[in-house]
Amino acid sequence: MQIPEYYNPVAREIAQALVDGFNRHYQLFREVSQQAKQLFEDAAWQGVQRLVRDRIQFYDERVHETVQRLQHQFHADLLDDEIWQQAKLYFIGLLTNHKQPELAETFFNSVFTRILHRDYFNNDFIFIRPAISTEYIESDPPSYRSYYPKQRGLRHTLRQIVADFGWRRPFANLSRDLAWVIRAVDEYFAQGWPQAEANLQIQLLSSAFYRNKTAYLFGKVVNGGQVYPFAVPVLHDADGRLYLDTVLLEPWRIGVLFSFSRAYFMADMEVPSGYVQFLRSMLPTKTKAELYTMLGLQKQGKNTFYRDFMQHLQHSNDQFTVAPGIRGLVMLVFTLPSYPYVFKLIKDVFGGPKEVDRATVKAKYQLVKRHDRVGRMADTLEFSNVAFPKARFSDELLDELRRLATSSIEEGPDTLVIKHLYIERRMKPLNLYLMNSDTAEKERVVREYGDAIRDLAAANIFPGDMLFKNFGVTRYGRVIFYDYDEIEYMTDCHFRRIPPAPNPEMELSGEVWYPVARNDVFPEEFGTFLLGDPLVRRVFLQYHRELLDAGFWQHKQQRIRDGYIEDFYPYPVELRFCHRYAARLRRQDAGAP
Repeated sequence: MQIPEYYNPVAREIAQALVDGFNRHYQLFREVSQQAKQLFEDAAWQGVQRLVRDRIQFYDERVHETVQRLQHQFHADLLDDEIWQQAKLYFIGLLTNHKQPELAETFFNSVFTRILHRDYFNNDFIFIRPAISTEYIESDPPSYRSYYPKQRGLRHTLRQIVADFGWRRPFANLSRDLAWVIRAVDEYFAQGWPQAEANLQIQLLSSAFYRNKTAYLFGKVVNGGQVYPFAVPVLHDADGRLYLDTVLLEPWRIGVLFSFSRAYFMADMEVPSGYVQFLRSMLPTKTKAELYTMLGLQKQGKNTFYRDFMQHLQHSNDQFTVAPGIRGLVMLVFTLPSYPYVFKLIKDVFGGPKEVDRATVKAKYQLVKRHDRVGRMADTLEFSNVAFPKARFSDELLDELRRLATSSIEEGPDTLVIKHLYIERRMKPLNLYLMNSDTAEKERVVREYGDAIRDLAAANIFPGDMLFKNFGVTRYGRVIFYDYDEIEYMTDCHFRRIPPAPNPEMELSGEVWYPVARNDVFPEEFGTFLLGDPLVRRVFLQYHRELLDAGFWQHKQQRIRDGYIEDFYPYPVELRFCHRYAARLRRQDAGAP
């Protein structure tokens, strides 16, 4: 960018208005994270869910406010290009000592792109690349705390670590929990801990991470050149006292806590880049985009993702192709084989008996974004006006886009712009996975499929269309739901049993002899279209027969209406201390040593 010969005072005021708008956003963001701690202490679980849901809207609300201010004060859409270029330079200057410069740059982009045409979406006007480094930004309090076990002993250090989080709730038996942590660590390092260096440190992020009914502590042991990450979930017992539920030591298991199928964390971060850098040192396979997103900074996650994606396009040459599997009736799905994501856009005309429209589909995806995904629904990144290199599209895919989604694309000589697009992590469609699995794996994944439906029901989600093609299998073998055009809240459904036919002829006719309203659901019918394969039918009925009974669904509905929040553990029950050391716990409860 060329620096103009003179500066316009309007440009300075615009830059300040943009910084003010962002600062207001991040102030509210931190206030929510601080409230999360209090709600956790109060066991106000519905309040926690409300905070996570409402926080998602904060960013767009502040962007809208700032756009309105710029339009009202400066008629921003009529300003000369030179003023916008100057405003960007002033804005960079205002970020010199800012604690969240990367987030502020993204906020600048969001406001600017709401005001001007995409012809201006280039480095002269927006932040295509970061202008301010996020390395070594100081935070108060520091992003992480360091402890030295050799000074006062490991057990005392662990007790101090827990105390420093300052929870008002007492622990049921912290000495017992810390002993189990140490025992679990000893069991994990079966050959014994590596020889400890004199300056061995335990480092923990200063804020706990709150989600659902759990507070998570994230840290790492630094022993010379070796780093050992860990995570500790803290829960409430039946009496409202706290306890340490387990310690996770395998990096991939810790990474699962940041899965795209989970709700976003709430953590109080003055310098979010410091938290992301710390987490990446623990979880090097997680991208910055994934971590920013899971910290509740979805727009920064989207921005970082898009930069990474553009970089990938420059260093690859494969073509976008139609995604494998059964074609959807509502969404057109394509993929880039070298990239682990799929791209979805809404068709112009829906096939089959679909009773939804474009606005309804968008609302369903927004519902999932704001809802607790309990490890069973895929998060999506939503984009507008994405320009792709046209030469990278296969002829088959271009033909489908032109036939099925012509209103959503704009073609130029060298580019293809998709006006509205969803991007989500690629998974193996469950129907294809079952076709290519051996007997043992098929049995496991059918059981997983039923567990996914149960978890969704407990989270107040009815999938609607439960065909296998609407579920995917992750790289860890977990079954995830990803087709949202027919989902409903459980509490909006009417689960019914099929009434007896008035006569045998009517039952044999195949005609429906009972009235059916829009949200009526008859679970007895699920087996007809889901359980054609004898092996699938046997396993499903063995473990999930009650899913075919309306009573199961009615019971779940009532629990939801009563305000009950289920427990969802993003790690195997076998790793929970209450399970691993159940026999010892029973002896302690009985008064035995």
